[in-house]
Amino acid sequence: MTRPRFKAVSRSQGNNQAVKNGTVKPRSFDFDFEEVPVLVKAFRRMVRGLEFDISEMALTTYICAREHGVKFTALPIFLVRGFHHAAIFRNIKAGIADPKQLEGKKVGVNRGYTVTTGVWARGILQDEYGVDLSKITWVLSGDEHVADYCPPANVVPVEEGRTLEEMLESGELAGAVGALDHPALEPMIPDAIEAGLAALKARGVYPINHLVVVRDDVLEANPGLAADVFEAFAESKRLYVEKLKAGAIAEPTAIDKLHERVMEVMDDPLPYGVESNRQTLEQLIGHALTQGIITRPVEVDSLFAPGTLGLVG
Repeated sequence: MTRPRFKAVSRSQGNNQAVKNGTVKPRSFDFDFEEVPVLVKAFRRMVRGLEFDISEMALTTYICAREHGVKFTALPIFLVRGFHHAAIFRNIKAGIADPKQLEGKKVGVNRGYTVTTGVWARGILQDEYGVDLSKITWVLSGDEHVADYCPPANVVPVEEGRTLEEMLESGELAGAVGALDHPALEPMIPDAIEAGLAALKARGVYPINHLVVVRDDVLEANPGLAADVFEAFAESKRLYVEKLKAGAIAEPTAIDKLHERVMEVMDDPLPYGVESNRQTLEQLIGHALTQGIITRPVEVDSLFAPGTLGLVG
């Protein structure tokens, strides 16, 4: 009997390598992976057109999209995590010495306001440095994946005909959040990795960036699919973590090295499942609400397919 195939997208990386190369196979179906070199373009295609059956997805994009009625549901497969202290920059031409000095000024944002890295980075400014985010004007270089999203009044697009780079050069932007490369920028927080590890030790939160979503119609038509997808990705991740612990990765990437550092604090750097990630998810939801990514609170369990709530991987 021919097994069903589901169109999927996920970036190739250590923890999903085995499921993408076929070493790990789902019980009841086959993945038909499409390679999308710029993964954020796949996010947009999924949010705006539901082009995939199964898709990696940025966490805050998912939460925002769900509030706006996009018909997909997450599985607690947390493919990408990281610390975001290194995503906060000050403009040396603006005379900024302390994060609190960003208040009352303009700060550039790489791409959209709902980008997950930006949400976590702004949360760091608020929680660790006491910055009042509402007192900053956030200037965006791009738009949002969720077309219907309306940002708060202090979030504005860069003026037509201008760029964030030009505004940094002039000193008009006091700093920036996100992956921006400009000679006027320098890290706001020194020793960013150590700062992230210290935050992990103090609060037990290793920020989540990406999870997996499945179209609702696909879930409805295939009752066992959610658990099957979860178990396949979880087994792939287990094989990856075993290699990490054995020092068996021949050419470790920066992400592999970060996971090795995280294992100094927690045994599994990439826990899958709702319960082991509840605190982190609740914190992200809180940031999303405070920052105006969503307009009403959501319960963690409501974000995930019911058949996956008790799964651990």
